[in-house]
Amino acid sequence: MSTSTAALMDGTALAGRTVEEAAARAAEITRRTGVTPCLATVLVGADPASVTYVKMKQNRCAKAGIRSRHVVLPAATTTEELVAAITALSEDPEVHGILLQHPVGPHIDERAAFEAIAPEKDVDGVTMASFAAMGFGLPGFVSCTPGGIMRLLDAYDVELRGKRAVVVGRSAILGKPAGLLLLGRDATVTYCHSRTEDLSSVIREADILVAAVGKPAFIKGADIKPGAVVVDAGYNPGNVGDVDFASAAERASLITPVPGGVGPMTIAVLLAQTVQGAERQLGV
Repeated sequence: MSTSTAALMDGTALAGRTVEEAAARAAEITRRTGVTPCLATVLVGADPASVTYVKMKQNRCAKAGIRSRHVVLPAATTTEELVAAITALSEDPEVHGILLQHPVGPHIDERAAFEAIAPEKDVDGVTMASFAAMGFGLPGFVSCTPGGIMRLLDAYDVELRGKRAVVVGRSAILGKPAGLLLLGRDATVTYCHSRTEDLSSVIREADILVAAVGKPAFIKGADIKPGAVVVDAGYNPGNVGDVDFASAAERASLITPVPGGVGPMTIAVLLAQTVQGAERQLGV
């Protein structure tokens, strides 16, 4: 029996176009106001992966005409000290977006730190205010990875209304908001997780599958509904996603590669929302 191979959803190309658009808007802000949009990144400690990730974001900011301010705090920083640092950035009119690089260490109340970010500067979409806005369909900032997923689906003209969407994962910054955004577009959403009974049978019903479980090659091609759209939001050591790509690509109609799918869109949405935040705060 012959098999077809799914078309790739190219996140790298779409991210490039998204950043180009953000750069043009940033240049227009600067032209009209003399102010350059600014993203402040806050890093606690010196975790190598976090350091690398923050540097990458700073480089992307520079390419998009966005000024970056980097705040580095010692690993021993307390919750109170971190909250104070973020509050200062929230009150600084020269800062238009704030990103707290996580994880921040087990001794810190991460939620308290996130909530110190002013909602109008929460360009990473991590506060309760942003989560509520996603749930109610109100103006606000979306969590960046789910926001990137929605842009990918739109770019490839994926019909969402009435379709069955299955989200495997329930983190506060990926799985849960992804489901809310899909529900807001009239998809019928099922959340699954590590304790879901007979997970394979639920996945097989998905017209749109979002994999965000954090386990390499966890979802196999045999469980993919023929013709489904597969969005792999996982990233595990060795550039491996949460979906077994080779077997899934034989059954899906569209699939995101890892790397080069969802990942580039996360940073692109962060930059786009930083520019959007600057526009709102400067009245442009």
